[in-house]
Amino acid sequence: MTSPGGAPAARTGTTAGGATRSRFRPELQGLRALAVLLVVVYHVWVGRVSGGVDVFFLITGFLITGGLYRAAARGGIDVLATWRRQFSRLLPAMTVVLTAGVVAGFWLLPENRWMPTVRETVASLLFLQNWELAHNSVDYAARDNAASIVQHFWSLSIQGQFYLLAPLVVAGVAIATRRDGADLHRRLTGTLLAVGGASFAYSVYLTLVNQPLAYFHSATRIWEFALGGLLALWISRIEDRPELTPGTRAVLGWGGVVALVSCGILLQVDRAFPGWAALWPTLAAAMVLVAGRSGHRFGVDHLLSGRVLRTIGDLSFPLYLWHWPILTLTLVRTGQDRLDLEQGAGVIAVSFVLAWLTHRFVEQRVAALDVRRALRTGGVLALTVLVAAGSWYGLATARASTPVLAGSPSHPGAGALSPQFDLASLDPADAELTPSLVQAPDDWSYHGTSWDCGPSEHGAELELCTVPAPAPETSERTVAVVGDSHAQQYAAALAVIAEQRNWSMVGMFRGACPMSVRSETVADDQGCTDWNAAVHDQLVEMHPDAVLTLASRDVRPGLHEQTPEGFVQAWQRLDAAGIPVVAVRDNPRFDFNVVDCVATRGRGAPDCDVDRHALYPPWSVVPGVPPNVVFADVSDDICDPALCRSEVGNVLVYMDDNHLTATYAETLAPTLATAFDHLGW
Repeated sequence: MTSPGGAPAARTGTTAGGATRSRFRPELQGLRALAVLLVVVYHVWVGRVSGGVDVFFLITGFLITGGLYRAAARGGIDVLATWRRQFSRLLPAMTVVLTAGVVAGFWLLPENRWMPTVRETVASLLFLQNWELAHNSVDYAARDNAASIVQHFWSLSIQGQFYLLAPLVVAGVAIATRRDGADLHRRLTGTLLAVGGASFAYSVYLTLVNQPLAYFHSATRIWEFALGGLLALWISRIEDRPELTPGTRAVLGWGGVVALVSCGILLQVDRAFPGWAALWPTLAAAMVLVAGRSGHRFGVDHLLSGRVLRTIGDLSFPLYLWHWPILTLTLVRTGQDRLDLEQGAGVIAVSFVLAWLTHRFVEQRVAALDVRRALRTGGVLALTVLVAAGSWYGLATARASTPVLAGSPSHPGAGALSPQFDLASLDPADAELTPSLVQAPDDWSYHGTSWDCGPSEHGAELELCTVPAPAPETSERTVAVVGDSHAQQYAAALAVIAEQRNWSMVGMFRGACPMSVRSETVADDQGCTDWNAAVHDQLVEMHPDAVLTLASRDVRPGLHEQTPEGFVQAWQRLDAAGIPVVAVRDNPRFDFNVVDCVATRGRGAPDCDVDRHALYPPWSVVPGVPPNVVFADVSDDICDPALCRSEVGNVLVYMDDNHLTATYAETLAPTLATAFDHLGW
């Protein structure tokens, strides 16, 4: 994926005396090929992450740092020229793929995926896709979004950020070295050790406390580039060691390849990376590079420098760019979660054809231009992406506009499930669905409410969010909404009640961490347990008039609903503090994306509904519930006696596979209001 200019970039080395020495490394192209093949094969057939992207990061650091060091040793680094050269190589191929993605996405993606895809396309063009995904990883509304056709641009975004920073860092070190009369090699080595070490420590820490965020965070990946840079500075000296006999090199090279191939099989890369686990693929790649040309007839370099892998290495960048949108669009159109052998082979074949065409007619032709003309070409193509994405965004915005109000006679939502409601008065054919399919992925509980959020004194990970009452000077009640995203979604219903009754609201939310005395969703998640302890201390201190939280969890096919003992213990602790609790029964979790289903199969499609009796068991109160708890059973407000439907009363119930739309949650306000009335207020 790195260095789209191809094999000529694979030259590195320094002499022991500090002068530059450039050596062509054909095995590096083979390593690129191996990494991209692992990425593609694991994505298409295995449905897991391989660690191949980490190899690309190391190779990028290896090549770029080595080149910058040699330039600095020769007399200086032209930072602007370096940027022009790097981005003139990157932009043409990536903008061609992004433009094709916009066109294909408009025609082939369901409408609920339009807005996220437009946002991520622009973020990818600006080399900010990793931060867009990092934001989504901590955004309860976006965490369950389906993968977009440009999600894989996150790694390219981090590489682009490295391309911007690396020349500045090396140039700064070179200037300081000349001023101090120090040794450039030693000074740059120390800088990479310091920066890389700090990044690695942060990577280990953040992976432990928030792995989804750590996966896309730039700072958790810097050490992989730094490791490649250190290898570029020291590889010549390592290669000259007498201990590296041909036999040793052969063993080292094959060991690296075997370790790299086995990484995705033995490790849960998408759950354990980056952290300590990312040492596996990066050190495996380093072993291959150190082995180099083994001089042994059984050395792995004979395989890696062979014609087939060298050719695939030349195509690695466009192949990486094309395989993911082709795969994602195929899955969307077939409605499958995984492809069989034949279908996967077709996706890979199409990806290879498009990669070859991009390499032949885009990369090679741009490479024949001078840098300025190549950069202008990339700029024109980038403008094309922005125009196409902007046009798509305008159309999506127009379709997202819904002039109807949930709770109105034409769109009663949950009100349509009331025994007193006249269902004959509803005609879906004459009423638009609200929220619209375009709007649904963004129709989350807090989107209609302005929360004022800030850190709590009771824990670094606890954020305290507030919404003042409409008339704060006369407000007499404060209700706290506490828990994970399934508790947070009911804030939309509470906001309606708070507006009517002049209450203030407080929110404390953490994804996958319902209010309990322990971690219920992820076993032994100490961060969740600590967060819940901090929440309890905060609640006791502020003493709200009531706490709104979940009464149960795991409402999914197979009748798994339960009220964990940890829930009851948390309620008991609040009872001891004199704080009432309104506990809301959880909503169903489907095994498919409801909005995708409606978008592809149409409104009212039976495939988008689920048998209620396969989701909800008979409701019963568990032992030990303290007297401060009032239950709100919303099952009859979400499902009819037979089915849990995708839409009720012309209102879309779900925004994904398990979260209610804010629009539908607002129509649950009467049921929650009744529960609060039972507190005796």
